[in-house]
Amino acid sequence: MPRVLRSPTFWLTVAALVLAFGFLGTRSIWDPDEGRYTNVALNMLDSGDWLNPRRNEEVGHWTKPPLTYWAIASSVAVFGANPWAARLPMALSYLLCIWLTWRIARRLSPGSEQTAAVIYATMLLTAGASQMITTDYLLAAAVTLAMWAFVEARFGPGRHPGRWIALMWAGMALAFVTKGPAGLLPLLVVLAFDFLMPDRHTRRVLQWSGLALFTVLALPWYVAVTRGNPGLFRYFVGDEVIGRITTNEFGRHGEWYGWLEIYVPTLLIGTLPWTPTLWRWARGLPAMVKPWWGSPQRRGQDAAWLLLVLWLVLPLLLFCLARSRMPLYLLPLFASIAVIGALQRQREGRGLPGWRTLLAWVVLLLALKAAAAWWPTHKNAADWAEAIRARSPGPVKEVVFVEDMARYGLHLHLGTGTQIEKISLEPRPPAPFNPEFDEPLAVELGEHEPGVVWICKQDFWPLLHARIDASGYRATQLGAPYQKRVMFRVDHIDQPGVDQPVR
Repeated sequence: MPRVLRSPTFWLTVAALVLAFGFLGTRSIWDPDEGRYTNVALNMLDSGDWLNPRRNEEVGHWTKPPLTYWAIASSVAVFGANPWAARLPMALSYLLCIWLTWRIARRLSPGSEQTAAVIYATMLLTAGASQMITTDYLLAAAVTLAMWAFVEARFGPGRHPGRWIALMWAGMALAFVTKGPAGLLPLLVVLAFDFLMPDRHTRRVLQWSGLALFTVLALPWYVAVTRGNPGLFRYFVGDEVIGRITTNEFGRHGEWYGWLEIYVPTLLIGTLPWTPTLWRWARGLPAMVKPWWGSPQRRGQDAAWLLLVLWLVLPLLLFCLARSRMPLYLLPLFASIAVIGALQRQREGRGLPGWRTLLAWVVLLLALKAAAAWWPTHKNAADWAEAIRARSPGPVKEVVFVEDMARYGLHLHLGTGTQIEKISLEPRPPAPFNPEFDEPLAVELGEHEPGVVWICKQDFWPLLHARIDASGYRATQLGAPYQKRVMFRVDHIDQPGVDQPVR
């Protein structure tokens, strides 16, 4: 057998690639989250405007900074408008996190790197999220890059530490352009670590060069869009930062017990099959931490453990206090969890499980990915696109949802250039940024656009039908209802006082 086939690193690489790319394009886009991110990226491609994220031609989408949209749009531009291309940036982020975890573990505790990489690659959350279109994996990759650079600066051989600190700031800049202030959590960790170390007065990360690099990389987009959209800065700070942290207005498990409902299961189930190892570490954590109190020298001796504990505990505490809580918010912490698991097994004298056990788990993870690809769900945008094509007499240029959740994944499955809109029956108070509805029914009717398929809930259809008829238009149902929704087209009725359709 060739030497390369006997190398554990080779088989780790094979397993990681299979987990990253296996069934990557088999599952269609699922709404709402995957559809929303993909739709904004496709709108950038359609319009050529890569500066202003938009959910359609008329309404901006300002809930997240642009790096995720840029990554998806770039991938689609190269590989075509398909689910594989839309998910590729997340799969690559997963692979990057595996490699960075390997590098961090090798620097902190030589000999543990193989175990750390295997743990990261095979945890249920990290492997499962590698094919989900969200901002969280790009954020995790940027945060892990920043932490790796800091580890090299503090635990490396001492060559060019300033360059590593600069890379740390670059990683945080990428994180900041991915998810805003959440990208600065590594700064909290490294500042706390430096403060607790015996030589804190001689090793600092707050250097002018690093701050300047962060400013150059992270702030230009924010400056450009806030200058071009008056009031956007206030919206970013008030709604997207303070509102998400202090209120439950977004419905993200903001109850006092929400962190128990979301984060405890995420840590217990998401770390499978390595949960027992991490539980043994958690049980011994108080005894590990106790000698650190009042003893800088002991903290210096346990510097690697101190950094890992801070990396996990400080952000986790903030996530629990914030009132917007979702499982994938913890994804940037899983590199530290993987290294902790590897160091714990190294301390216990345990190696990796046998290859048959690991192979069986990898096969199970692939089976779960395959099951998700064929799982019947109303979230499947490809099924919605097929139902629309079967009912529409001609090309579909726009899909309008009336008082219903917009299925933005249709943009990819119906083809680039398709506009997706969500409208209200009655006019609503105007919201300058991220309104719930794009416009009211009367405005949409007055646009007289061709190639539009309208959709509403089945029990809402009689009221909407009557309202459209009363407005001088005719609503014609297209085939049988689908998913308890009625699809229909709207035509103008020639009568005095009603404008003719635009040709």
